[in-house]
Amino acid sequence: YGFLVGEVVRRVSGVLPGEFLRQEITGPLGIDFTFGLPEKETHRLAELVQDRTDRTAQAALLARMQPVAVASLLNPPTGRAAANTPGWRAAEIPAANGHGTARAVAALYGILAGRGSIGGHRILSEQAVERVRESQGACRDLVLGDAFAHETEIALGLWLSGRNRSYGPNPRAMGHDGAGGSCGLADPEAGIALGYVMNRMGSGVADDPRKTALVDAVYTAHRNARG
Repeated sequence: YGFLVGEVVRRVSGVLPGEFLRQEITGPLGIDFTFGLPEKETHRLAELVQDRTDRTAQAALLARMQPVAVASLLNPPTGRAAANTPGWRAAEIPAANGHGTARAVAALYGILAGRGSIGGHRILSEQAVERVRESQGACRDLVLGDAFAHETEIALGLWLSGRNRSYGPNPRAMGHDGAGGSCGLADPEAGIALGYVMNRMGSGVADDPRKTALVDAVYTAHRNARG
């Protein structure tokens, strides 16, 4: 529902979500992330690709899903064919077509991991961060169905790690997966923020094995560092 929240931002601030993000957060903090990529920046993009194995697995997954679930994933289209077009790159589609580096994604989640503050800049109150990760319940998504292998614990705009440990061992760590395998997470208790982006798109909707391996490695390193 990023486009719905984006319209609230536009009506309150008078500017589009991408410009608001640049003015209030990414610009002042020097975070390399945007909605609506300027044409002069397109040379920095890595084109999205998907190998035959993942395309076959994705087609099989879509074939098992109900029409409403397929529609929810393909409207707006988020696959490589759409995402590699100039129109998609230039559009502002909050929660669907953010462009940035892994470091940028980690920095944005770092605001949450820092309980609203990063690099000496206060962006959110501590109370707001706690509100963001307030559980709204755990369930199997009735729309996506087979696209999710397990129940998901939902917070306000993000998912919680919960019993599935989707974002590490802390059940109150929060994050979100992106199309093709990307993800970001924040764990205020551990002081961990993570961003992962890729250009080879996987076949699933969430819990891409590359993401799972990376999260496990980060928490293993964190435990080892603490002795």
